[in-house]
This record gives sequence, C-alpha cells and structure tokens, in this order.
Amino acid sequence: MTEDKLEELGDKIVRVLKTIFDPEIPVDIYELGLIYDVFVSEENDAKILMTLTSPNCPVAETLPVEVEEKVKTLKEINNCEVEITFDPTWTQDMMSEEAKLELGLL
Repeated sequence: MTEDKLEELGDKIVRVLKTIFDPEIPVDIYELGLIYDVFVSEENDAKILMTLTSPNCPVAETLPVEVEEKVKTLKEINNCEVEITFDPTWTQDMMSEEAKLELGLL
C-alpha cells in the first residue's frame, strides 16, 4: 500500500473516531486527546493507542470495544486492536482548542 493510501486510510479512521463521544463530556474522543496514535499495517490491520480520562472511567470496558467495532466498519480495515495506556496520563491540556472552546475552558 502506498504512503498516500495509508495516510488516506488514517484520515478515514480519524473521521470514525470523531463519531465516538465520551458519555460524560459532550466532545468526541479524538478532540478530547484520548487517541495517542493510529497505526495501519501493510495488511490493513489498525492498531489504536488510546487512553481514558481516568483509570476508573465508567466506560473503561465499553469504549475500547466501541472504537474497535466502529473502525472495523471501514471496508479497507481487516482488523482493529485497541491498546489502552495511562502513560502519559491524560490531562485537559491534551484537548484540542475546539474541545476546550466547546467546554468553556478558553
């Protein structure tokens, strides 16, 4: 797969991620800064490295599954694996300007 195609696929994945919202905060998980990295292999398998707002997040069990399921809906993606990390720990500084504005933090 060419680099352009991989980048295009990465953009599609980001668009999907922007449709997933943290249930406690009316902002999508991408703009919240919960997505640390998106990898796509030559075999069209996606791996998402993400965090949660806290280790005790009420959606700790369901949010990664939702991310995997939604990313797998892309016809180009064969499989998706989500890895949760708390390193670095999420802070409000990781939110996009758009998210901060939405939440009245600017």
